[in-house]
Amino acid sequence: MIMVKTESSQILNTGSKAPHFNLIGVDGKMYSLNDFNSKTLLVIFICNHCPFVKARINDIINLQNKFNVEELQILGINSNDPNYEDEGFENMKKFSKEYNLNFPYLIDETQEIAKLYGAVCTPDPFLFDHERKLVFHGRINDAMTPESQPSRQIMEENIEKVLSGEHMEKDFDPSLGCSIKWKD
Repeated sequence: MIMVKTESSQILNTGSKAPHFNLIGVDGKMYSLNDFNSKTLLVIFICNHCPFVKARINDIINLQNKFNVEELQILGINSNDPNYEDEGFENMKKFSKEYNLNFPYLIDETQEIAKLYGAVCTPDPFLFDHERKLVFHGRINDAMTPESQPSRQIMEENIEKVLSGEHMEKDFDPSLGCSIKWKD
């Protein structure tokens, strides 16, 4: 298994509306942007096999636990080639159970949604405000390797700033992770 370390890139600019999607979750339900009314929406491109995702998944679960669903809704989207090792819908269901995910985990089998968002790595988080405008694209915390322990919860700080109407220092702070496994 090849791990290609990739930094997120800015395609969707700050203030851009969240691209719409209609994707199926591991729970068998269809989800679209319109299903969520939270004050902030965090769309994170994740996958099942990436060591960066596995290292941060509990941080993501804890983040959803820190806020009620009126304040924050997290969505995980898997855009990896479903035929890639440990990927695909059945493996997503196993991953969701294994980590006890507390947010919808959706499959982007065509990879179109990743392309619309400009997602290139896992995890690649996009934070939107109540109008579903992009306010922050970047890292969950300051742990930049799977082995690192975070000392600063960057995403949590930014969610709190959005909720209280404060200004963020940065609107783009590249995440680092495995490259999305594109279909040939």
